[in-house]
Amino acid sequence: MPYPPYRGDKLKIFNLAKQLAPFHRLHLLTVAESHEDIAYGEQLKKMTLDNGLPLFERIDWVYRPKLKSYGAALLGLLGNRPLQLAFFRSRAFQKRLNFFLGESYDAIHVQHLRMGQYFDGSVPANAVLDLPDAFSLYWKRRRDQARNPLLKWFNGMEYRRMKIWEQRLLPQFALNLVCSHEDRAYLQENCGLAQGQLNMLPNGVDTDAFAPQSVDSPRAQVLFTGNMDYAPNVDAVAWFAAEIWPEVLKQVPHAKWIIAGQRPVASVRALESESIQVLGFVPHLADAYAHAQVVISPLRLGAGTQNKVLEAMSMAKAVVSSEVGFYGLGIESGQGVVLAKTAAEIAKATVALLQNPDQAVDIGQKGYELVQSRFAWRVVAKQLENYLQGIRRD
Repeated sequence: MPYPPYRGDKLKIFNLAKQLAPFHRLHLLTVAESHEDIAYGEQLKKMTLDNGLPLFERIDWVYRPKLKSYGAALLGLLGNRPLQLAFFRSRAFQKRLNFFLGESYDAIHVQHLRMGQYFDGSVPANAVLDLPDAFSLYWKRRRDQARNPLLKWFNGMEYRRMKIWEQRLLPQFALNLVCSHEDRAYLQENCGLAQGQLNMLPNGVDTDAFAPQSVDSPRAQVLFTGNMDYAPNVDAVAWFAAEIWPEVLKQVPHAKWIIAGQRPVASVRALESESIQVLGFVPHLADAYAHAQVVISPLRLGAGTQNKVLEAMSMAKAVVSSEVGFYGLGIESGQGVVLAKTAAEIAKATVALLQNPDQAVDIGQKGYELVQSRFAWRVVAKQLENYLQGIRRD
């Protein structure tokens, strides 16, 4: 259910819909995983544009409680489908989708490989598969990073299965979209796609919600944002706390680090100290960015582009980022984001920006200008519209 639009796919679908709805009639078919999701779906049905027309002309969902999905994933261990796909596999959803496909649509936007599996063997010519990232690359990195033998085996199994299914599904779609240059190169190499069958649709940011603010920011405040039960984010803050933050404090003893994001797990809560504050859910994340001098994205796991990086850039905040999430942007280091590949480099870059506020402001301004021209949702939605027009049913 793409509401409320806090993070990830929910954020993307909701914002793309807001940009496309004034010019197109949109129908949404999705999954409700809880009664709370259903309530949010009812709210979504009532949402209107400035002209009074509905955001979605039609909304339908299949209720599938998470307990049932967990059972399906467990059974998936016995098959060859990635557990991420088995988790979302539903006969009821397939039946509802087939009913929708009986109608005539100009174009069909399929979000994620989890939904792409429902088209296996019968992909309409006017369907686009939109991938948030190369999912097998994500699992490959988790496998390579894991130290626990059982976890390494599990991550390796999911990586191999996901790679096979990417190779199986992507060639069936006339057009596949990914959000980063890194993911595009990876999938092009591994899936044997024809010229023009794989293209770029960058992630976006709401430049109105995340606009620069004039506030008195505390000096030497560092910020990390993200869902704090998401494995790559948990790993990132644990690594930063153990190997990087102590080095920052040696040179900037008064520095403060804020971790903002919903559902922080116990290991994240345990990082609380005199210099580290774990906020949990923040209703207006822009306020947290506004008070930061430097935003960090020290990810070791994952793929694609990171919302936290784009949001910070939109607010003219300097970002220090690891390779994960940086190369996907297709920018040079210093254009809003400083690339730092190792713990020592991340510490050095963070200290440099904390000790040189004018440099942080200059880098932040470059990021702001880049977001306005390439990553604002209005720009991204126009790209998607052009892709859909290119494969629309005659």
